[in-house]
Amino acid sequence: MNRIPVVVHAPDPISMAGVVSGLRGRPELALVDTAEAAAVAVIVAETADAQTMATVKRCARSGRARGVLIVSQIKEAQLLDAVEGGVAAILWRHEAGADGITRAIVAAARGNGDLPPDLLGRLLKQIGRIQRGVLHAQGFTSSGLAEREREVLELVAEGLDTAEIAAKLAYSERTVKNVLHGLTNRLHLRNRAHAVAYAIREGYI
Repeated sequence: MNRIPVVVHAPDPISMAGVVSGLRGRPELALVDTAEAAAVAVIVAETADAQTMATVKRCARSGRARGVLIVSQIKEAQLLDAVEGGVAAILWRHEAGADGITRAIVAAARGNGDLPPDLLGRLLKQIGRIQRGVLHAQGFTSSGLAEREREVLELVAEGLDTAEIAAKLAYSERTVKNVLHGLTNRLHLRNRAHAVAYAIREGYI
């Protein structure tokens, strides 16, 4: 079995000794001294502050090491920075026994992620807020359709023609046609009926 080369970074000798002691002798792991030689870097810290994130990014830059971060606390903004910086797994310090750290290392080496359920929920919420903010700034809803596109499609689905849709939404007929043309081109749809079928199937209307 190929052993996973692991480097450990900790802010103090006691933390370092504790993690190294727990990982030494694990048949699936091989402790190394540098990130250049490591597949996974275990970083122990109180929080994912600027100094911790500098270590994470240095490990990611210096070799192929993916990060396993062991922290006591982490803020939402730090959570996204950590994931974007190369952290594949995060463990709470009070829960980080040798077995849990080893499982996180193996998951990271395989390209998988491992987050505590509460952190995963926070990460998904943060990503959702960012996506909604980007979509809103570009005039789109969370469905990926612009609000105007969704409104027009709803009325097409109700059987209204171009003139009726224009009157209902206080648009010009040309605007309605342009909305439909842009929508069908962007999503590679054949015609209005195809657009309506697509929107219904995807749950957009």
